[in-house]
Amino acid sequence: MQAFFDKLAGINGVVNDFIWVRIGLVLLIGTGILLTVLTKFFQVSHLGHWLKNTVGSLFKKDVIRHTKDRASISPFQALCTALAATIGTGNIAGVAAAIVTGGAGAVFWMWFAAFFGMMTNFSENVLGIYYRRKNPDGEWSGGAMYYLQDGLGGRKGCRKLGKVLAVLFSIFCILASFGIGNMGQVNKIVAAFPVRALGQELYSGVSVYAVVIGVVIMILAGLIILGGLKRIAAFAEKVVPFMVLLFVAGSLIVIGVHYANILPAFGAIFVNAFSLKAVAGGTIGALISKVVTAGFRRGVFSNEAGLGSSVMVHSNSNVKEPVKQGMWGIFEVFMDTIVVCTMTALVILTSGVYQPGAEMNDATMMGQAFDTVFSFGGIGSKFIAIAMFLFAFTTVLGWSHYGTKAWEYLFGTRSTIGYKIFFVLMLISGALMTSSLAWDISDTFNGLMMIPNLIGVLALCGLVHRITANYVDRRIRHKEVKPLLSFDPELQAEAEAALERGEDDAQ
Repeated sequence: MQAFFDKLAGINGVVNDFIWVRIGLVLLIGTGILLTVLTKFFQVSHLGHWLKNTVGSLFKKDVIRHTKDRASISPFQALCTALAATIGTGNIAGVAAAIVTGGAGAVFWMWFAAFFGMMTNFSENVLGIYYRRKNPDGEWSGGAMYYLQDGLGGRKGCRKLGKVLAVLFSIFCILASFGIGNMGQVNKIVAAFPVRALGQELYSGVSVYAVVIGVVIMILAGLIILGGLKRIAAFAEKVVPFMVLLFVAGSLIVIGVHYANILPAFGAIFVNAFSLKAVAGGTIGALISKVVTAGFRRGVFSNEAGLGSSVMVHSNSNVKEPVKQGMWGIFEVFMDTIVVCTMTALVILTSGVYQPGAEMNDATMMGQAFDTVFSFGGIGSKFIAIAMFLFAFTTVLGWSHYGTKAWEYLFGTRSTIGYKIFFVLMLISGALMTSSLAWDISDTFNGLMMIPNLIGVLALCGLVHRITANYVDRRIRHKEVKPLLSFDPELQAEAEAALERGEDDAQ
C-alpha cells in the first residue's frame, strides 16, 4: 500500500508543478486583473452597492425566503451552500500550511489573489446565470461547462473547442470533487480529531481510529447528499452562519489576548511577502516564488475563485439578474479569505506557535494556538477539531453537488444517483491517505479544473463587461435600457416579465 502511494505522489508532483508553477498562477491572476479593469474595479467602485445587496439584504424576504420551485433555491441558500464548499479545511489547515511553506508573507499573497479573485468569481457567476438552463427534472443547471459550450462554442469556428473544453472541465470537476471536496477534507478531520482510543497502526501514518471516523463521516454525509440539493441547502443555511460566527468569535478572543502581537504580525506579513533573504542553499528568486506560490495556491484552495466550482450552486438561485448573483460571488470570496482566512493567520502569528524555520505540523497548529488561551483540558484544541469537522463536512456536501452537476452534464440527469453513491463511498479513502498526498492531489485537481474554466471566462470577458455595464446603467444610474439576463430568448423573456412583476428583489 505504501509503495503505491509513493509512486502516486511522484506522478502527482510532476503534474502539479507543471500546472501551477508554469501556467496556472499566471492565468489565474491575469484573469482576475483583466476582469477587475474591465468592470472598472467593481469590487471597490461599487463597494457600498454590493455590500448592501449581499450582507445588507439578509433580512429581505426575497433573499432568504424558501422557494417551492424545485428548480431553484433562495439566494441566501445558494450563498450558504457555496460557502459550505469554500469555507473548509483550507481556511484552517490550508492557511497554516501556507505559512509553514511560504512564511507569514504567504498571507499577503492570499489577500492579493482574493482581491482580484473577487471579480473572477463575480464573472463566473454572471456567466453561470446568463447561460443556465433547466434539466429534465426541472432543476436549474449552470456552470463553466455551459458557458464553454454555448458561450465560447457559440463563437465562429469555436463550436468544437467549446464542447471539448466543456467536457474536460466536467471531467476535471468530477476528479476535483474527490480531491478538494472529498479526500482532502476527510483527511484533515482525521488529522485534527483529538480521539486516539483506537490508535493501532494499519500502516505508516494511518491508524484504526482513522477508519472509524471515516466510516462515521461517510454515513452522515450519505444521509444528506442522497437527499439532493434542497436537503444540502437546508443543512447549509442552518450550519454555515453558526460555524463562521463561532470561529470568528473564538479567533477574535485569541487575537485579543495577544493584542500586543497584532502589529508585529501584520509587519511580518508585509515584510516577508517581499523579503529578499534567501533560504540556505536557495536563491532569492526561488524563495520569492515559494512565498507567492504558497499564498496563491492556498488562496485558491480556500476561496475557489477561478475554479468555476461555486457557480454551479449559484446558478440554482431563483435570482433573475446575473450581476446580483455575481455580487454574492464577491461576498463569498471576501468572507472566505479576507475574513475567515485572515482570522486564522492572525491567530497563528499572534499566539507565537509559528516559529520560522522550525519543523511544524500545519494540521495541529491552530489547536496549539487556541490552547494558548483556552488551555484548561485542551479546550482550544477540541474547539478547533470541532471547527475542522464542521468546515470540512459542509465542504464535502457542497462539492458533492458540484460533482453531481458535472456528472449530469456528461451522462445525464438519471445517472447522477450512481455518482452520489460512489462519492459517499469514496469518503473513506481520505482517512486512509497521508496528509501531504491528499493535499497535493487536491491541488492538482484544482489546477486541472481551473484551466478550461479560465479560458472560457477570458473568452467571454467582453460579455461580462456588457452585462455589468447594462446592470449599472439600469440599477444604479436608472437609465431605460433593455436588460441582459439570459442567452436563451425564452428565458430572457421570462426573466424580463419577472422583473416587471418585481419578483427579483429589484433595487
